[in-house]
Amino acid sequence: MDTLIQLIISGALLGGVYALAALGLNLIFGVAKVINFAHGEFLMLGMYAGYWLMTLTGINPYYGAPFIAVAFFLLGAVFYLGIMRFTIYRPELTQVFVTLGLSIALQNLALMFWQADYRTIQTMPQGMSSLQLGGMHLPTDRVIAFGFAMVILIAVIIFLRKTFTGRAIEAVSQDLMAAQLMGINPQKIFVLTFGLGIAITGVAGGVLIPSFYAFPSVGTFFVLVAFVVVVLGGLGSVTGTIVGGLGLGIIETLGGYVAPDLKEALPFVLLILLLAIRPHGLLGIKGAEKETLK
Repeated sequence: MDTLIQLIISGALLGGVYALAALGLNLIFGVAKVINFAHGEFLMLGMYAGYWLMTLTGINPYYGAPFIAVAFFLLGAVFYLGIMRFTIYRPELTQVFVTLGLSIALQNLALMFWQADYRTIQTMPQGMSSLQLGGMHLPTDRVIAFGFAMVILIAVIIFLRKTFTGRAIEAVSQDLMAAQLMGINPQKIFVLTFGLGIAITGVAGGVLIPSFYAFPSVGTFFVLVAFVVVVLGGLGSVTGTIVGGLGLGIIETLGGYVAPDLKEALPFVLLILLLAIRPHGLLGIKGAEKETLK
């Protein structure tokens, strides 16, 4: 029983990190209906940002998260204004090729500047690398990352539901034409959404660097995880991102304990089964994934 509880808690901690990594992807899709295939590379850049912040200045990435958020918000705004606004009303295939091309470009730029070396940092003093809870030992960095994930996820939900700007974002995500008739400027909302989505992704990378290695192609793994989380929880649903992330983390951890050889395949098997039964995900709105901008 203790082993089962340990696995569930460990899986939930991992799932919280997965949810944070996927939130930016789902937020951008929910508003702009753009599936960003370069999402993993922005997370990779966030990991490098956390690494270099600690290495060059000595600032712990947990404390430096606001700086990373501001820098990546600006990066997200530039990403939209410089690239995506020219494709936002184009066919989905155009957006796929543009973001996929950007993904490859960012990977190669990272390889050129930082080589293929694996990099990580240690943020906890010796002897504080794990927390003891009863008879369980939990990685301190993973616990802190989970705390960041929950705070950011809850803050985003409150922002979307309780502020005027957040309600404007939700209005654009639900009905672009009606939002325009109500006087909402969709271009401003898209800039804000891309900035916010990439800022969250950058912070996710920054808090992940103590627990994972940063290298140019690390985003490939995380973008696959993010897609599974988003589809499991529901396209365009922030709450679904939390549910999908926690569920995936627990299932992956339990599956890795029972059948280690199937650990990597299990989430995708679950994804296929869920899509066959409930194509719009656990908390997604039926038909949301088919909305288009006109």
